Amino acid sequence: MTNIASAGAFRLGDRTVRRMGYGAMQLAGKGVFGPPKDRAACIAVLREAVASGVDHIDTSDFYGPHVTNEIIAEALHPYPKGLTIVTKVGARRGADASWLPAQSPAELADAVHDNLRNLKVEALDVVNLRITGAVHEPTEEPIAERFAALAELQRKGLIRHLGLSNVTWTQVKEARGLGEVVCVQNLYNVVQRGDDSLVDQLAGLGIAYVPFFPLGGFTPLQSSILSDVAASLGATPMQVALAWLLRRSPNILLIPGTSSLAHLKENLAAAELKLPEEAVARLEAIGSAKAHA
Repeated sequence: MTNIASAGAFRLGDRTVRRMGYGAMQLAGKGVFGPPKDRAACIAVLREAVASGVDHIDTSDFYGPHVTNEIIAEALHPYPKGLTIVTKVGARRGADASWLPAQSPAELADAVHDNLRNLKVEALDVVNLRITGAVHEPTEEPIAERFAALAELQRKGLIRHLGLSNVTWTQVKEARGLGEVVCVQNLYNVVQRGDDSLVDQLAGLGIAYVPFFPLGGFTPLQSSILSDVAASLGATPMQVALAWLLRRSPNILLIPGTSSLAHLKENLAAAELKLPEEAVARLEAIGSAKAHA
């Protein structure tokens, strides 16, 4: 069995979690909407992840909606001691599977209560405020009112820690003026490197950075360099992409998602993959070339 502890650990709120975690988005149906084709397989993946040492699961009640949280509860509740479940609020799903903003204080409160109910917990470990922005690219806009609404729910004991998603450094600073921010979840991977400076700024503050779409998301990463490096190491391109993120900064926590046991094991094995300096230099060039394209 892969030793995912070899990738190290990092602080997430009042806990220290292993840097190789699991993202639950793919437990829902196509387009992250409706039920999965094989619910039993999804339950098996979750149980195998935890059995393999994963102690950080990322989810949201707008995945499905409600589907992933219901499956997590069915598979793992009562939850193992030390398991940290991070969720996010700020959106809802339309009947046509559309993604709609849900950012008013009342909508955020409703979302928190939905997560509590469907995860079967009395308090949520971490809640990320997802700023709608430009879908997967943050835009500068005030977020104080929204963050303050979640901070009030935290004071009531419904949330233990707060984080942010799809945000800029300016918004991180704004939120930190109102309360502690334990993590930031933005789009980032070996190809899409727009958050390079933010990763380093957060590392300096001891704040976890959790890249969503670490493998490209709905459009899987494609690069001849990535494929060549993987072939030279006897690994898969996706394992190399994950290993690069682990090497990039110690505050990066990974949440690759899958509904396949085989892919889960493949992802977790990246925790043990060591990248030679020559390979790192080649991989760095992917993001640099894209930035100057």
